[in-house]
Amino acid sequence: MTIHKHDKIRTIVRKNYSKVANAKASSCCGSTGCCTGDSSADYGAISKDLGYSVKDISSVPDGANMGLGCGNPQAIASLKEGETVLDLGSGGGFDCFLASKAVGNTGRVIGVDMTPEMVTKARSNSEQAGFKNVDFRLGEIENLPVADNSVDVIISNCVINLSPEKDKVFKDAFRVLRSGGRLAISDVVATAEFPENIKKDMSLYSGCISGASTIDELRSILESTGFVKIQITPKEESRKFLKNWTPGRNIEDYIVSVIIEAVKL
Repeated sequence: MTIHKHDKIRTIVRKNYSKVANAKASSCCGSTGCCTGDSSADYGAISKDLGYSVKDISSVPDGANMGLGCGNPQAIASLKEGETVLDLGSGGGFDCFLASKAVGNTGRVIGVDMTPEMVTKARSNSEQAGFKNVDFRLGEIENLPVADNSVDVIISNCVINLSPEKDKVFKDAFRVLRSGGRLAISDVVATAEFPENIKKDMSLYSGCISGASTIDELRSILESTGFVKIQITPKEESRKFLKNWTPGRNIEDYIVSVIIEAVKL
């Protein structure tokens, strides 16, 4: 895939998530499909389907939860007080605010997103709610605006599949993690060969579908990057909500949500 193609994909993804941030549209991975602009979406119900508790949903600032995601990385991150957490593709800040509470005043949370409107929204949410240990930065997850060896835990929720250069994402994640640092990621993977009409549909790429890699591909990238203790665990129950992303197209036959865990020695 050429650099031009990579940039074209990023532009399309950025444009769609800009619409979500500005128009309060339904999630790109929600029950009405990708960035449809349906303001009637029940973000709380969507997040409960993804594994968040009612307490999680009610504890974040208004506007932070936009129903984006395919799981709950908080459930596997085992965050500890004082840790530094990095969220790849932080959106409106939902997972960052939950992580902030877990790491406490001595900890730190960094959210990185490539969509300016999302970063603005997250910063506004943070300021209004009085969060002191959360920092939102504009940047690409392939080229993180984060120092070497400075992060304890990297979380992400259904974002890495959107990158056309997943090897660069994990290489830079490895760079910023401290020794002993870990990944706690929710994402989607491909479980079958996509039909040509799905492969070529860019709306499905920005909708967290056609850009998905296989488990074997992700494992190979993680191993070659240097990660150890790699676990990629499919969540078969996720197919129940995945089928609603693009009703009638049987997307659940081609993708599944997974938990990705790994450690940097």
